[in-house]
Amino acid sequence: MRLAGPLRIVALIIIMGLTWILVTILLGGPGVGLPRIQQFFTSPENSVTAEPRARKYKCGLPQPCPEEHLSFRIVSGAANVIGPKICLEDKMLMSSIKDNVGRGLNIALVNGVSGELLEARAFDMWAGDVNDLLKFIRPLHEGTLVFVASYDDPATKMNEETRKLFSELGSRNAKDLAFRDSWVFVGAKGVQNKSPFEQHMKNSKHTNKYEGWPEALEMEGCIPRRSIAG
Repeated sequence: MRLAGPLRIVALIIIMGLTWILVTILLGGPGVGLPRIQQFFTSPENSVTAEPRARKYKCGLPQPCPEEHLSFRIVSGAANVIGPKICLEDKMLMSSIKDNVGRGLNIALVNGVSGELLEARAFDMWAGDVNDLLKFIRPLHEGTLVFVASYDDPATKMNEETRKLFSELGSRNAKDLAFRDSWVFVGAKGVQNKSPFEQHMKNSKHTNKYEGWPEALEMEGCIPRRSIAG
């Protein structure tokens, strides 16, 4: 009976030792216990493997442009709420954040050789003066790139000369633009053919995404650098 006390102490020490060993195995050492424990409660079929992020290139394009090409992305305005965006070579030329967009036509003029922004302006085509727009696009030099994004209403103030000038820059749809249509376009002074970079969506109550406006348009691509620029 005299051994009962020491035996109890030995048994307690053994139990504590075994408990420590078990805890060490489960926790995997200091600082890494939680992941090791989680492994016991997570089945392989429930584990989630993070999907690799798709790499984005200039202006968010899914792939890079060839050499001697300019990367661009244009988004028209959404109704009269969200302003348009014009990005070129990963530089935002026009946007609400830059505070240089407005109702009507948002136009950025770019040197077709260097890709340098020459000028960017917004023209109110609902209540503005169309002559301001004409003065802006009449004197363009050969090789100048013209980026256009509509916002709200691009056409109410358009006249025949305006439509003709845009058509000469390579537009197919300028002649048909109407009240609150969505339009994005990239043209150039001196082109011989119609531009492949243009989208147009009519304002129609049967197809409009927003009440009174069609959905916003988004266009991206690669533009060959021009060989001539004024």
